[in-house]
Amino acid sequence: MLDPGGAPVLAEGAALAYFPLLRPRRLRATKAIRDLVAETKVTTDDLMLPLFVAKHIEKPVPIEAMPGQYRYPVNQVVDVVREALDLGVRAILLFGVIPDEEKDFEATKAYDPKGPVPEAIRLIRRELGDEPVIFTDVCICGYTTHGHCGIPVERHGRKVIDNDSTLKIIAKMAVTHAEAGADFVAPSGMMDGMVKAIREALDEAGYSDVGIMSYAVKYASGFYGPFREAAGSAPRFGDRRSYQMDPRNAVEALKEAALDVEEGADILMVKPALAYLDVISLVKDAFPQYPLAAYNVSGEYSMVKAAAEKGWIDEKLVTLEILTAIKRAGADIIITYHALDVAKWLRGGYNPF
Repeated sequence: MLDPGGAPVLAEGAALAYFPLLRPRRLRATKAIRDLVAETKVTTDDLMLPLFVAKHIEKPVPIEAMPGQYRYPVNQVVDVVREALDLGVRAILLFGVIPDEEKDFEATKAYDPKGPVPEAIRLIRRELGDEPVIFTDVCICGYTTHGHCGIPVERHGRKVIDNDSTLKIIAKMAVTHAEAGADFVAPSGMMDGMVKAIREALDEAGYSDVGIMSYAVKYASGFYGPFREAAGSAPRFGDRRSYQMDPRNAVEALKEAALDVEEGADILMVKPALAYLDVISLVKDAFPQYPLAAYNVSGEYSMVKAAAEKGWIDEKLVTLEILTAIKRAGADIIITYHALDVAKWLRGGYNPF
C-alpha cells in the first residue's frame, strides 16, 4: 500500500517488512524498453490526409500560408492519393476550390456534379478502386460570394445566418458526393440539424451505405487562418461565432456530440485538436462506442513549419509529439496536413521517443 506521495504504508500492527525503493525509471532505461511498454503509438492507420482540389488550375499551386501544401488540379490529385496509399495512409478528406467568378450567394456550385470534388472522386475511383477511403467536406463557405457556412438573411435589422435554408443546400451537396463515390461525407458548417438533414437525404437517394463523419464539435478558432487562404473561404463580413462553438466552453461539446449521435453520425470530430485536447478526452469518455476524429488544423500545422524554418524546433520531434498527444487524449483518427511527412518518417524508422 502506498501513501499519496508514493511511500509504503504499513497497516496498524503489521510486522516491519522490507520495501524496495520504487524505481519507475527501470521502464525507461533503454529505447527498446520504452517502445515495449509505450501506452500510445502513432501509426499510419491513425492518419487522414486533407487535400485541396481545384478545376481551374493546370498544375499544383503552393499555398503560401501552409508550406508544403498545394491546391491540386483534379487530374493530378490521384497521384497524391496513390503516394499516400503507398505510404500506408488510406484515408483522405477532400475540399473543393473554385474561382471567385463561379461563386454565388446560394452556393449552387457546391452541389454541381461537375465540381472539383465529384470529379476528383470519380477519377480516384476509376484509377485506384475502393482502396482509398474517401471523405468529403460538406460546407458551402468556399462556394459563396459571402464566405459564410450558411445563407445570410436580414432579420430585425441585422444579418444572421439562416439555419434551415442552409440544410437544404448541404443535403444536396452530400448526395452529389455520394453519387460520385464518396465513402463518408463530413458536414462542417455547425448548422443545427445538419446530420439529420444529410442522413435523410442520403437514405432517400439510396445511399444508406454512405457514412457521416460530423464536425460535431467545431470551435470558432483563430487557428483556421491558413486554411481560409487555401480554400478561399474567409467570411466577407462579420465572423462565424454565431454558429461555431465558443472556445471557453467544454461541456457544451457533449450536447453537440449527443445531438449528432441521435441524428445518425457514424464518426464524431473535434476541431481544432491541439488547443482542445481536454475536449477530445471529454467527448471520447462520453461516447466511447463512436470513432472520434480530431483535426490537427492549418494554423497548428503552419506554426510548426514556421518555427522549424527558423531553426527553433525539431520539426519531426515536435510533430510526432503533437500527434501522439492528440491520440493519447482519445482520438482514433487524426486529420493532419503532416500525414505524408509522418508516414515517410515512420517508414524510414524514425522514432524520437
